[in-house]
Amino acid sequence: MSSHRRFTEPKIIVASHNEGKVREIRDLLAPFGVETVSAAELDLPEPEETGTTFRANAELKALAAATAAGLPALSDDSGLAVDGLDGAPGIYSARWAETGEGRDFAAAMQRVEKDLCAVNGGPNGNRAAKFVCALTLAWPDSHVETFQGEVTGTLVWPGRGTQGFGYDPIFEPDGHRLTFGEMDPAAKHAISHRADAFAQLIEACFRNPATG
Repeated sequence: MSSHRRFTEPKIIVASHNEGKVREIRDLLAPFGVETVSAAELDLPEPEETGTTFRANAELKALAAATAAGLPALSDDSGLAVDGLDGAPGIYSARWAETGEGRDFAAAMQRVEKDLCAVNGGPNGNRAAKFVCALTLAWPDSHVETFQGEVTGTLVWPGRGTQGFGYDPIFEPDGHRLTFGEMDPAAKHAISHRADAFAQLIEACFRNPATG
């Protein structure tokens, strides 16, 4: 018997105000016939991300939404971890993009490149990085199931592509010649950090053990 709780409800909250992230999660959930509603659509407040790990922040956000709305909620906390920057921006990936007028990921990508060049003594050197995603499914009774996925790659500069969101244009996953910003969404879904975590979640909480 699996020790994971199965998801049996018809509706779930995607606990995010990031439209790109909501769209990705909605696409990944589509095959399971689950109705999805975003935290923004329910006008739920964004909790302060006080965790020190991706896992802690994902659980914090999912629990806040599930408790507030009385529905199961799915949240992820994800970010870019650059080897040469000791894992930065990491859990602060979104915060690196914060400006007085909202999030500016073009500026955040420039900061990553500037800091990396400073460490490497120029544009060459160690440019390895990974995207990490912690995905939490929470119920109103405070039960949580959390899974973590990642994808490794290399940072390119300048960024390429207008697909995706966030740091996607500067991340070229290992074994591929396109950045996440250049990839068709379906191609990215197949290999991304979010897809990795999502596959673990589906196996544990959505698939019927008897039918696979």
